[in-house]
Amino acid sequence: MSWKINSYSLQPSQLLNEESLFFTGNGYLGVRGNFEEAFPDSFSSIRGAYINAFHDIVPVEYGEKLYGFPDTQQKLLNVIDIQTIIIELGAERFSLFEGKVISYRRTLHLDKGYAERSVHWQSPDGKEVKIKFLRLASFKHKELFMQKVVIEPVNYLGEITIVSMVNGDVSNFTDKNDPRVSSGHAKRLKLNQAFQENKTSFVEVEALESQLKAACGTVHSTSQKTAGAAQVNGGKIEIRFNGLLTEPLVFEKKSVYVDTLRHGDDLLARAEEVQSQISNLDFDEALLEQEAFLEAFWSDTDVQIQGDAALQEGIRFNLFHLLQSAGQDRVSNIAAKGLSGEGYEGHYFWDTEIYMVPVFLMSNPDRAKQLLLYRYSILDGARNHAKIMGHSKGALYPWRTISGSECSSYFPSGSAQYHISADIAYSFIQYYLVTGDIEFLKEYGAEVLFETARIWIEAGHFKDGQFRIDAVTGPDEYTCVVNNNYYTNVMAKHNLRWAAKVYNLFGLNEPGLVDVWKKNLQLEDEEVKAWEKAADQMYLPYDSELNINPQDDAFLNKKKWDLEATPEEKFPLLLHYHPLTLYRYQVCKQADTVLAHFLLEDEQDSETMKSSYDYYETITTHDSSLSSCVFSIMASKHGYTEKAYDYFIETARLDLDNTHGNTKDGLHMANMGGTWMAIIFGFAGLRIKEDGLSLNPVFPEQWKSYSFPLRYRERKLRITVNGTGTEVELVSGEDLEIKISDETFSVSTGGIISVDNSDK
Repeated sequence: MSWKINSYSLQPSQLLNEESLFFTGNGYLGVRGNFEEAFPDSFSSIRGAYINAFHDIVPVEYGEKLYGFPDTQQKLLNVIDIQTIIIELGAERFSLFEGKVISYRRTLHLDKGYAERSVHWQSPDGKEVKIKFLRLASFKHKELFMQKVVIEPVNYLGEITIVSMVNGDVSNFTDKNDPRVSSGHAKRLKLNQAFQENKTSFVEVEALESQLKAACGTVHSTSQKTAGAAQVNGGKIEIRFNGLLTEPLVFEKKSVYVDTLRHGDDLLARAEEVQSQISNLDFDEALLEQEAFLEAFWSDTDVQIQGDAALQEGIRFNLFHLLQSAGQDRVSNIAAKGLSGEGYEGHYFWDTEIYMVPVFLMSNPDRAKQLLLYRYSILDGARNHAKIMGHSKGALYPWRTISGSECSSYFPSGSAQYHISADIAYSFIQYYLVTGDIEFLKEYGAEVLFETARIWIEAGHFKDGQFRIDAVTGPDEYTCVVNNNYYTNVMAKHNLRWAAKVYNLFGLNEPGLVDVWKKNLQLEDEEVKAWEKAADQMYLPYDSELNINPQDDAFLNKKKWDLEATPEEKFPLLLHYHPLTLYRYQVCKQADTVLAHFLLEDEQDSETMKSSYDYYETITTHDSSLSSCVFSIMASKHGYTEKAYDYFIETARLDLDNTHGNTKDGLHMANMGGTWMAIIFGFAGLRIKEDGLSLNPVFPEQWKSYSFPLRYRERKLRITVNGTGTEVELVSGEDLEIKISDETFSVSTGGIISVDNSDK
């Protein structure tokens, strides 16, 4: 059962959430889990299909606009709807909300990569049939979305009509009452062409301002001869298949999506080309391809938890949806909601590097590389953003973006979050530490490190022998535009130090390459020395009385927010209090300093980090889904195993149980990555440093064991932890030294080492 997500509910509110939960995607394409036959008009629904990074440019409206505020932003577009399949038995139309539902089940197959609905239905007039709907977004053929419908007669033998639609007349969802969802610009596509020719339904649409084009070519097949007729009405193509239901009838629909970001201008030709390549592929064969792909994926990724079936289900669900949302080309990344919905308008944030890249980095490093290549591809956009923000050189990555320009209209919790540049630099460094890919560092990583390091020199200044960074916002968006945010400063220090380290490394080994950098980037040795000096003298706030790292210079001067006296209905605070009210208190939306202690634990001693954890825990609301996983990780580090487990529980099934109440707008991708992190970096205590890997496992007493694979420098390992010990198996690759609970062990290829940890 842990490989299947099942639902038996037909409650309207639950169905809206399930449109996100049961979405099917492949990193390029995502289709929400809408019903083929649609809901009644009285139901709420967000019907959507999305191509990763396919966007329009929309105006940003201000009551009062100042210099440097973005005039426009990008917006992920809902594209051509191919889901609709209507079934008519004689004069009666199939609907789960009319007649009698004798049985119903909906399943997402995590190990096989498809979604399924099984229905035993009786019409108002007594016609009884069994219907099975299946769908998948192909991992092998990224443009392909397939549907299969099997209709089995029970007591009805007679006329049947199947109506299939390809609809380019679509809009985006809006919600004026939630800042996490777009409040306008719903209709952003115009129809270029729609026609039916040679059994192919073809629709092409174009974004109004970006002028990006998307198209879909759809073909159908049935298991028996049927009379078909097509009707084109504006941007909607309707194909009717008429036949007799005398035995099980199979109907298949193959839809191919293409767009000008990846496929050039002649989308019709490209759609026809892809359809030609898969012309002999039926749904069952596509399922075999999916299963083969996922067998390899799960071999490298599956986290196994013995002793809690609900958690096992949750972690696999999260990892599967991360896979479905991860862009694998240089124009796309992972949006905050992935490809499951329109929350945050499809924008990419810092979430990717800090919460999602680690999953792929330690399991499928080639996928992590593609995510980083996207950041490299928008480096020029980051350089331009730096200039807009007043810097003479360097790259400041936009807080939220799709194509590379800033999309955040509220700068205190947007553009002021300079830490995103250090977060991206951190991710490039981690990639190098895990893979040892010196060529990638040389060709891509070094330039990103140099250009992001430059920002800190201009954003900060030296004073009294310290390097300080003023007027920035850290991860905690309830505290904005502050001086010396601890997280920002320590991440900047890491960025600066590694930029200098990489420059000096290649200066020793490949001076010719350094000469090229000097010429192309106008880089000088003195500038690199300034990076080293700023890193060495970086000011990291510390309060000796409390033995903590204050979140910023002024944080401890504020009054603490009384969280216990705050009514439950007032959470999340951002929806019920003016930002300035929040800024005046010690109250945190999410992990900030605590996150910095996880990412760069060697910058502070254990007691300071533990004291800081204790302090911030009392004033953090966890209104952000990015928070609980970090507190779980650090609770494990500090010996609070029960707390670690409680925080982990909050992350593992956040979307499955809709604990934040907004799963309808899309899944919480960063939290999904955070669930994995809470196990691997938290309970297992994995750390990745220049001198190699280390583990410091703890064991939740609620489990029997937990186990997971890791990729590290062309090796594959499997780690297993139970109540008495830790096993490290080197499945493949060269011999490895690994540190476990501060003791170094050597493991040989094909070998297993066992370490007692019964005292943990």
